[in-house]
Amino acid sequence: MQRVLAIPPKSFEKRVVTFLTAPEVDAILAAPDQSSWEGRPDKVLMLLAIQTGLRVSEITGLNCNDLTLGTGANVRCEGKGRKQRAVPLNRPVEALLRAWLKERAGQPHDPLFPTRTGRRLSRDAVALRVSTHAKAAAQKCPSLAGKTVHPHVFRHTCAMSLLQAGVDTSVIALWLGHAGVRSTDAYLHADLTIKEKALALVAPTTATPGRYRPPDKTLAFLESL
Repeated sequence: MQRVLAIPPKSFEKRVVTFLTAPEVDAILAAPDQSSWEGRPDKVLMLLAIQTGLRVSEITGLNCNDLTLGTGANVRCEGKGRKQRAVPLNRPVEALLRAWLKERAGQPHDPLFPTRTGRRLSRDAVALRVSTHAKAAAQKCPSLAGKTVHPHVFRHTCAMSLLQAGVDTSVIALWLGHAGVRSTDAYLHADLTIKEKALALVAPTTATPGRYRPPDKTLAFLESL
């Protein structure tokens, strides 16, 4: 048993969280063709993901009756470990969802974002649509060309926007459905603005460069000890 415990853990490289800036979000949301049936729900889906931070499996699992619009607008979902949570909706997302529900004209237990045949969207289908819109948006927003945009990036973007707005990490953990606050620490490491604010609070050092040389009195005192 001691030999097993002495085996060193496998080292791995922890990647920095990828998230979108406000101009990149605007460019991606403007990419779907609003004159087509596929383009209209794609914009609603992506905006919902960015505002709520839902996982792609949580979004594809949404039904029409999982939305509460009007006063206290929110979306209910079932996350990891079958844990249910409700995430509030802001007014722009609520307005788009209201229009989409009217066009969707589905039953309460029908999928909120279906295919043309009425089936539930798969994770791969959502990832393909997001990638397609990101490539189209990169033509107008060059910073997107160097990023691999997938549905989980929207979740990171939501967390970073909450963090930059001053929301406590414990609240962000509840918002995203994390099991603990430690899962939210990755966003603290990725946010350079927080580090820059911390650096600005530190007083600049006034020490002169070079090696410290104590005076004779200090040396004599130390030798007498």
